[in-house]
Amino acid sequence: MIQSILDNDLYKFTMQQAVHMLYPRAHARYEFINRGLTPFPDGFAEKVELKLEKMADLKLSLDQKTFLEKSCYFLTPVYLDYLESYRYDPGEVMIKQDKDILILKITGPWYRTILWEVPIMAIISETFFKMTCQKTATALERRAINLNKAKVLAANGVKFADFGTRRRYSAGNHKGLIQDLLSRENHTLIGTSNVHFAFLFNIKPIGTFAHEWFMFHAALHGYQMANPSAQDAWVKVFHGDLGIALTDTYTTDVFLSTFDTFHAKLFDGVRQDSGDSFAFVDKIIQHYKRLHIDPSAKTIVFSDNLDVEKAVKIHQYCNGRIQDAYGIGTSLTNDVGVSPLNMVVKLTQCRTSLDKSWRNTVKLSDEKGKHTGDPNELKNCMGVFHLTEE
Repeated sequence: MIQSILDNDLYKFTMQQAVHMLYPRAHARYEFINRGLTPFPDGFAEKVELKLEKMADLKLSLDQKTFLEKSCYFLTPVYLDYLESYRYDPGEVMIKQDKDILILKITGPWYRTILWEVPIMAIISETFFKMTCQKTATALERRAINLNKAKVLAANGVKFADFGTRRRYSAGNHKGLIQDLLSRENHTLIGTSNVHFAFLFNIKPIGTFAHEWFMFHAALHGYQMANPSAQDAWVKVFHGDLGIALTDTYTTDVFLSTFDTFHAKLFDGVRQDSGDSFAFVDKIIQHYKRLHIDPSAKTIVFSDNLDVEKAVKIHQYCNGRIQDAYGIGTSLTNDVGVSPLNMVVKLTQCRTSLDKSWRNTVKLSDEKGKHTGDPNELKNCMGVFHLTEE
């Protein structure tokens, strides 16, 4: 299921470089969260564990390293040498099953454990569908679905990337999707978050950073300083490259309260990952105008539970007002006639070094259903920002 060390999303590698550079002594704990309360079949944990053990054999090849050097110029030689020596350690993952409930936790140095999230979710998803043997669309039907999506997106001028690694139906279906999209003449696929398929098809790997980057900085500097300190640390590593800022770790309103002229000019744009996409467009445009920045020179990347129809509507709403791009995930890689798993793997605790105490980490989001973390710490965080439960 995971046959390449690059079968992961780019933002995991970029964040790993940043952690390796700035926080080499930090430790992290992640937990699997089954949002959809999916019951898992008997023996599921054992099958997943076997797949995880095989990942210890994965390593970066010379061809892959050369590809990263050319396509990901922001990755340093020091980091690429480290990645070349990196091996997954299955001992960092605890997995067990209590009847139909899956329990999975990851613990270890942050610079190591940061790579587990995406491939673990891909393995869980593919293993689930293999074990449950659900009826799916045929290969010909899947190709027709993929080609039609490429047609509609191209006809409407929607530039999009594949963001579907984590909840894909299978690695094979993921590969077939990208083949189909690329086969469409005048397609508008601009790349993929999956570095393995970017390498395989020689297309652009796409990604920046995720919520855990902000969550760690909240534990390090406090919630009030989480957003600006996370952005400043990112710039320290990448010097202006990878300039799309994620807004919703502690709600977009909180993010914008410290997204001042300096940061707004420094970053190329922002990513929307929860809440009302159309209200978000208006809010971001108004914020740029308030800072005397031309919104049409900035970009919003949309990545919140997108499908083709939604992406087209948002694109039409953005038309001429602000630049837009789309990261479409599960609706691309798991549109085969089954219900995709509603799951995440989230950073739940961190510490800056072995001799420091663990700190709980939380994520608020612009959508209450996406709040994650210890309930007491969530309440504390919301109190800091004077937010209500509603």
